[in-house]
Parts: sequence; C-alpha cells; structure tokens
Amino acid sequence: MGKKVLVVDDEKLIVKGIRFSLEQDGMEVDCAYDGEEALEAAKKKEYDVVLLDVMLPVMTGFEVCQQIREFSNMPIIMLTAKGDDMDKILGLEYGADDYITKPFNILEVKARIKAIMRRSTKQNAEVQAKVVVFGDLKIDCESRRVYVNNKEVNLTAKEFDLLELLIFNPNKVYSRENLLNTVWGYDYPGDVRTVDVHIRRLREKIEDNPSEPKYVHTKWGVGYFFQN
Repeated sequence: MGKKVLVVDDEKLIVKGIRFSLEQDGMEVDCAYDGEEALEAAKKKEYDVVLLDVMLPVMTGFEVCQQIREFSNMPIIMLTAKGDDMDKILGLEYGADDYITKPFNILEVKARIKAIMRRSTKQNAEVQAKVVVFGDLKIDCESRRVYVNNKEVNLTAKEFDLLELLIFNPNKVYSRENLLNTVWGYDYPGDVRTVDVHIRRLREKIEDNPSEPKYVHTKWGVGYFFQN
C-alpha cells in the first residue's frame, strides 16, 4: 500500500500538480483547500506526511498544525512564503517537522517528503523496546510516549527523537550542528535555529522549570546534553 499524504493549499492548481506528481510515485494523496477541511481529514486518517500551507482560509496553517499536534505526531511540512523566516520559526514552534519555501520545485517537495518517510520508517524499525525512567520522567521507546509525573505529554516526532538521542547518551554534549545532522539528516537544508526551537519546546513539556532544567542542559558555547 502506498504512503498516505495530505496536501493542503487553497491554490487548486498547486494542489493538482503536487497530487499528480506524488501519485506518479505510487503515493495515496488526499487534498484539502482550507484549514478546517485539513483538520477534519487529519482526524479521520493517520497520514505519513502532511504538506500544509501557512496561508489558508477559515484556519491558518499554524492553527491547523497546532491542533493536529493535540492528537497526532504525524510529520508535518509547512509551506512558507519566500524569505519569511518568521513563518518558518512559527511553524516549528507550532509543531511542524520541516518547511519548504514557496515558490518551490516539485522535485524538492518530493525529495523532502521521501526523506521524512525514510527517517520515519527507519526510526520505527529501530525502536528500542524498553521503558526508561529518570525521576518523574518516563520514556516508553516502543510506543514513543513520554510521561511526566505519570501524566502523558504530547511530543512531536522530532522532539521525541531529540530526547531519545540525548537520554541514551547521557552527559554527552551534542553541538547544534551535530543534532541537526543526526536527528534531521545531512540532507536537511534548515539551520541550527531549528534545534534551538525544538529544545525549548521540549523543555517546556518535560521540565518543571524550563529556565532551570534538570534534564536537558545547555553547555554554553558548545551545545546540549542530558543529565540523569
């Protein structure tokens, strides 16, 4: 069965072009043309990737991304305006895994979608069937769930990947570039701010006091590490 992709954009010609190209590669493609329609589709089906435009009628792409993150960790790629760094940063803040700048080449879109699918498949195959507990923090690596004080917290796929990498390599300091290459992949075109945004979001979810973390620490001028 082909991988399932949801394409969301209010420009129907763009959607039609992306859909045709992805279907040529054997993918199963659903389409939505406003934020509300996209959210309903994501509630009904678990997609391998959601390609989500920022500027949408009814609900913005940011709002859709944020609400999807309340019930699913399905990978989300945001489509942002050319050169608008704030849109890229906001997309990551709201839980997106990646972004593509408009106007784009369809070959780039397909490459980025396939890269996310490859990483997701590899991660699922290499999942470590164990539960790790540090104080009030519990990580179930098989189900990819995280609990703080026995209450589940909803991490995005990349937040979980970061936490898992740091936990299984305690006290090892990773530079932002190293984390970007390891978690996102060497083919990822984003910059190290992506790592900073995800680390900040991760701390907000697992730390009692994110400004004084007890788990995910900063080594100033070097990078980040996990202390158990």
